[in-house]
Amino acid sequence: MMNPVEATNWYFRKAARLIDLDEWTVRRLLTPFREVKVECTIRRDDGTFSTFVGYRVQHDHSRGPMKGGLRYHPQVDPDEVNTLAALMTWKTAVVNLPYGGAKGGINCDPRALSTSELQRLTRTFVEKIHDIIGVHTDIPAPDMGTNAQTMAWIMDEYSKFHGYAPGVVTGKPVELGGSLGRESATGRGLLYAAECLFADEGRRVSDFTYAIQGFGNVGSWAARLFAEQGARIVAVSDITGAVRNPEGLDIPALVQHVAQSGGVAGFAGGEAFAPDMLLAEPCDVLIPAALGGVLNRDTAPGVRARYILEAANHPSDPEADEIFARHGVTVLPDIYANAGGVTVSYFEWTQNVQQYRWSEQKVNAELRETMRQAYADLRATQKQYQCDLRTAAFALAVSRVARATNLRGL
Repeated sequence: MMNPVEATNWYFRKAARLIDLDEWTVRRLLTPFREVKVECTIRRDDGTFSTFVGYRVQHDHSRGPMKGGLRYHPQVDPDEVNTLAALMTWKTAVVNLPYGGAKGGINCDPRALSTSELQRLTRTFVEKIHDIIGVHTDIPAPDMGTNAQTMAWIMDEYSKFHGYAPGVVTGKPVELGGSLGRESATGRGLLYAAECLFADEGRRVSDFTYAIQGFGNVGSWAARLFAEQGARIVAVSDITGAVRNPEGLDIPALVQHVAQSGGVAGFAGGEAFAPDMLLAEPCDVLIPAALGGVLNRDTAPGVRARYILEAANHPSDPEADEIFARHGVTVLPDIYANAGGVTVSYFEWTQNVQQYRWSEQKVNAELRETMRQAYADLRATQKQYQCDLRTAAFALAVSRVARATNLRGL
């Protein structure tokens, strides 16, 4: 089984061969621009000290400032951060945003830290990396284990060194320069991507049943938005458990239950089942919206869906893709399908730079147009090279980054 770095590089090299990229450019695009590892020691609420390791990998800046999330999770390590940084380079290129890719993280369990401890950890991390991030350099955003409050702390700490700079992060609270529509952006972008995919087959979102692995920000918004379009969500899972109902779950009631209880476990509107069985749940469309690497040679054979919409980053590995291809499963790849978040982050950054706020209607309309244009580019690339959608997405992205790199003469 490939590790995340090997899998991402495998996809990259496959696309590079397809577009006949020279080996010199291949080496340049595979090598990250900068990798930083820092020690973050904080005083805990009980007076003791704890040390955590933080990372920021800046992969490529040929097409613009680097952009990528900041993840707080016990599995954060150099391989994961490198992989996600590279994926951000390709993701921003697929949807044609003027950005490069970066990613960061701190190896910690945010659930085991108090709010004050999380704030001290965040500020310590920014103190160590403030000189390599910036409005026109590298712009962090929320990811797993972080949120708008985390971004507010980052903006405030960064501003102590560089002056008021709301554009240094995106995903901020609206009161501090955040964008309307940002919270739902990844789930909404997934909906727009699905509409494009299904329209190609003369179908609609409401024609299918859905199972969603992960009911955090992305998964819960996807569930709400798809259900509003008439989709039947038959199963969901999160770290607390899983629940299913072949007739369709009451999503507004489930969202309220999760808000009150902290997870889907115990929801009365469906049958509880083992969370690790979610991927094999009978449905038309599977939406992995949790951790990466969940679809592999062991789990892919059990998937019963006809479509996979990748809301998570890197949920499938190459061996899983080969199995899906044999079984006729259509995979809408993560570097396109979940690009709604970074797209609206770009809109937020644009508003900060221009010092002009957009309405939520404008944000959503621009997001829909961006996802539709990107899908048209993706389909054109697929037809050009007669390949699957993931290979087409990488070919489209790599060709754009390679051209920018060579034009700049770096």
